[in-house]
Amino acid sequence: MLAALAETLHVPPHVLGVADTRQRSVPIATPTAKVEAKLTPDEGTDPMRRRTVLAGLTSLAGTAVVGMPPAAAATNPVAGLGALLLNALASTGAPTTLPTLRHAVSTARSVFQHGRYAAVATSLLQLLPTAHATHHAATATGEIAAAQGQLAELYTLATELMVKLSRDYLAAPAADRALHAAHSSGDILTQATARRTQAIVLRRAGQAATAHRIVLDTAVALQPDLHRGPEYLSVYGSLLSTAAYTAAVDGNRTSAHDLIGEAVDTADRLGVDSNHRFTAFGPTGVRLYQISMSRVLGDFGTAIETARRVPAAGIPLVERRARYWADVARSFHRWGKPEQCYRALLAAEQAAPDEVRYRQPIQQITGELLRHPISSSLPGLRAFAGRVGVRGG
Repeated sequence: MLAALAETLHVPPHVLGVADTRQRSVPIATPTAKVEAKLTPDEGTDPMRRRTVLAGLTSLAGTAVVGMPPAAAATNPVAGLGALLLNALASTGAPTTLPTLRHAVSTARSVFQHGRYAAVATSLLQLLPTAHATHHAATATGEIAAAQGQLAELYTLATELMVKLSRDYLAAPAADRALHAAHSSGDILTQATARRTQAIVLRRAGQAATAHRIVLDTAVALQPDLHRGPEYLSVYGSLLSTAAYTAAVDGNRTSAHDLIGEAVDTADRLGVDSNHRFTAFGPTGVRLYQISMSRVLGDFGTAIETARRVPAAGIPLVERRARYWADVARSFHRWGKPEQCYRALLAAEQAAPDEVRYRQPIQQITGELLRHPISSSLPGLRAFAGRVGVRGG
């Protein structure tokens, strides 16, 4: 957290007492061993020293993060949202009615699925304080639980946004708050969705085995309720799809294929491409996961062949359509086919400009294309790189 704070404040990490080390993935064995650390007095156990250090950090955070000027947050909503997620949320919002809040949360979800990520950050900057104020103003038990459910949805959305933007250090606290609010809501589907995003954050932190277990346990707990309707099937199917992709990331081919097969069966049971609980789950949604799964397993030819069987124009949600083209581009890139990769990048940009503007993997691929021997034969590449924010060549 100190390293994350240093990055947010744009100060050298050693100023806050942490080493400037590169991020690395750390696999966690199961079960996790517990290690008790015994600190000597000169390692920070002295109460006075702890109070001094904490006071200094609180002062820094208060002036540079919590006190971010509104104009700065408006200019860079992603940075403003990051500052909000790194600190305890002050009660600065005005409460609203639960129906109004639900509509606003649903609208923010829709904006995300249209691939407008900066706009989502702007919405969350306004909605999170409002949702907290609405929760604090609620008095009846049902209203309190409902407000917690909307908070969980917002923090889940914030987690998904930060994952998109590769701000994993911001996705982690957002996922934790989503899980806490979901638990208080008492809604099993809200809880399942929050656990799924928590697992995604853990997977990206190098803890694929733990993430896999969380998703599968959540799916198993949901099985007795699948008869209750399409919302339950959709959330269940999205859990299976995430579990399959997580297994693929962990190199477990057998588990990945078994789980995606179960997701296919669930999609067939649902019968149509739907968007219940904003899961975008259905037959097409599962095929998109199959593309991603093949890519991370290194089966780039299989990924492209699977993609060819999916009519891109028929993908109902803009964000998923852009992600489809991004996956195609990444597969062609790893397969050593720069021309096809570049065409896919242009298609992703046409679907949703923010998908290429903010995605770190896309920026990395663009930089490598600029340095490729055939870069001069890719028309408009340098202009595209400029739009993505990549310079050099």
